[in-house]
Amino acid sequence: MANSKRRTEFVCTSCHNVTPKWEGQCRGCSAWNTIIERSDSGRYGWLNSETSAAVHLAEASADEFLRLSLSSGEVNRVLGGGIVPGSLVLLAGDPGIGKSTLLLQVAAEVARTHSSVFYVTGEESVSQVKMRADRLAIEGRNLYILTQTNIEEVLARLDEQRPALAVIDSIQTMYDPSLSSQAGNVSQIRECARRLLEWGKSQNVPIILTGHVTKGGDIAGPRLLEHMVDAALYMEGDSVSSWRLLRAVKNRFGSTNEVGVLEMTGIGLRDVADPSESFLLDRPAGAMGSIVVPVLEGNRALLVEIQALTAPSTIPTPRRVATGYDSHRLLLVCSVAMRTCGIPLADYDVIVNVTGGLKIAEPAADLGVALAIASSFRSVPMPGDVAAIGEVGLSGEIRRAPQTDRRVKEAVRLGFRKCLVPGNTDDRADGTEKLHYQRVDTLAQAINMCLPITRQISDVVA
Repeated sequence: MANSKRRTEFVCTSCHNVTPKWEGQCRGCSAWNTIIERSDSGRYGWLNSETSAAVHLAEASADEFLRLSLSSGEVNRVLGGGIVPGSLVLLAGDPGIGKSTLLLQVAAEVARTHSSVFYVTGEESVSQVKMRADRLAIEGRNLYILTQTNIEEVLARLDEQRPALAVIDSIQTMYDPSLSSQAGNVSQIRECARRLLEWGKSQNVPIILTGHVTKGGDIAGPRLLEHMVDAALYMEGDSVSSWRLLRAVKNRFGSTNEVGVLEMTGIGLRDVADPSESFLLDRPAGAMGSIVVPVLEGNRALLVEIQALTAPSTIPTPRRVATGYDSHRLLLVCSVAMRTCGIPLADYDVIVNVTGGLKIAEPAADLGVALAIASSFRSVPMPGDVAAIGEVGLSGEIRRAPQTDRRVKEAVRLGFRKCLVPGNTDDRADGTEKLHYQRVDTLAQAINMCLPITRQISDVVA
């Protein structure tokens, strides 16, 4: 009888040279640290390769998927309308961000509205999952908890149950006993993900994996993992804030430009119906160094408050501190303000904060940051009905931002009467919204327009 036990071999990721044991340097291409372990199972593809004929694209059918729709509109938005049967979804995020909470809520809903759901955990015991379920007011009917890390045992239980949805928390804890490496190893993660992908596609059962992230924010394990899955989602947020952003960096069944906004509450994650209004609820009226900036998160325009504080420095090198904003762009904005607008910040500490724990990565917030800094320095509050959009160039010019009309629409919806935009912005909004455009060409023009000096800077410092 043939031996069914799979062997292991070692393959170079650069030249694909195969060796019977691990070596530091590949004998084929002389590259260092490129040899990894893999299972010799007779095939190396992600899925079973079956002989099939080529299909003419013009004659191919585009059948619509019957998705598992969820009650959370924000999660549905990111997934493209719901969970596609047979899909493999990866959810990654920092520890404690709420991945397990979100998946337990999703699993409980699918179990309640469809059929059984398998929740496989390799990090918690059944009692720990039960405690979280009680906190989230989840009854748990048709929801089965399996504490197992052996991928063969997991697949055996899935074959017996044939659930409507399977959740693996997390892929880094799973291991294949045919491989000699430990769980969390690159080869283990890749092989376990491949076997789950193969089972899910063959049984038409969607599987959601959770993944750990490194200090740099990347998913721990091989980069190949993100290529294997059908959708890769990231959950972001600040540890001291209740807001959570769910964004798709890959989605074969929907757009990757969608972002869901959730709030962590005592009974779990809930949708934020109007994120812009929620982010501005605590904004004080007439505060110095405060301005509202419309930013884009995917296809969605959000209004966020940016605060700035300037204070005489007590150290030889003044500090430039940014929370939720790129520190390098803060240095750029401060330098341009000193050079082109004559604002003497050389002896002042400058602190910028994006409220709500959000993080802004686009340069379209530069103009708002500069105006907030000038407002704090001059001790003159910004007008409460003004928002600002634009990138600040090194010569003090205001450059265009993408999709300005969408940003202005969001500002107008929440009652802002003016929106500072670059002078060369295209006229794409209708007549009503164009009335709210206030065009500026330079940073100095924008500061003088919004922040007239009512008292001398020397008096403010004194």
